[in-house]
Amino acid sequence: MDLDELFLLDSLAYIEGVLAFVFFVLLTLVGSPYGRYSWQHPGVQVPARPAWFLQELPSMVWPLYECVRPAAARLSSLPNRVLLAMFLIHYVQRTLVFPVLIRGGKPTPLISFIGAVLFCTLNGYLQSRYLSQFAEYADDWVAQPCFLTGFALWLIGMVVNIHSDHILRNLRKPGDTGYKIPRGGLFEYVTAANYLGEIVEWCGFALASWSPAGGAFALFTISTLLTRARQHHQLPVHRDRDRLRLLSHPGVLLLFTSVASDGKPNGSLSLSGRTSRHTFEN
Repeated sequence: MDLDELFLLDSLAYIEGVLAFVFFVLLTLVGSPYGRYSWQHPGVQVPARPAWFLQELPSMVWPLYECVRPAAARLSSLPNRVLLAMFLIHYVQRTLVFPVLIRGGKPTPLISFIGAVLFCTLNGYLQSRYLSQFAEYADDWVAQPCFLTGFALWLIGMVVNIHSDHILRNLRKPGDTGYKIPRGGLFEYVTAANYLGEIVEWCGFALASWSPAGGAFALFTISTLLTRARQHHQLPVHRDRDRLRLLSHPGVLLLFTSVASDGKPNGSLSLSGRTSRHTFEN
């Protein structure tokens, strides 16, 4: 039975890795159909707060379930506990904290919501079961350079992601209307600092876990968030604004710098002789 489940987990990891490339191509061609990029006639939609809570919930429940099960064979090992805790901490924040802090988020089309629920359910199962039942690490794995580097990247990425979300939530002051570009933090250098943070976070997790499951998750994160970041950057307001551009090929992130005509970033953009402000939304 254990061998059958291990085969299932390995298969899910490879399928997730293949889907990462499929979605990269698909989303590059048609874009991500939620938030500001929702279809003109999206059909049934789920309000932002319950959508985020419900779609992220399976990835929080799975590791919690494994933690309380007496049969979680590998959780007696410190590396397994730390890695599962890294996964759980992210989804506790995403499930219980992030939705509460949302300010006027756009509803999610039902098809996008269902897709997110399915992914979080399968990926939550994959990561949680692999780390709690099958992953084998040396006792000193948490002191090895591979783990320490991955853990540092995971922590930095999570901090950048949370801080960038905070900046996005506070773009508008009471009574403000119109569009604004986010300023501060890594938004001074990249168009989608929140997505960059999450990509770094899960690449760090993949390095720390050194597993097909972690690697597949990182690839899928890159394929979905990078394509959406490119959508943001291709908007006229971001295409015309000078800042670092985040581009990618499979497994490689490249930063290209475009230089402003006056060499200085600023909070407004002049278009056709007029100065306007724009909002960056997820």
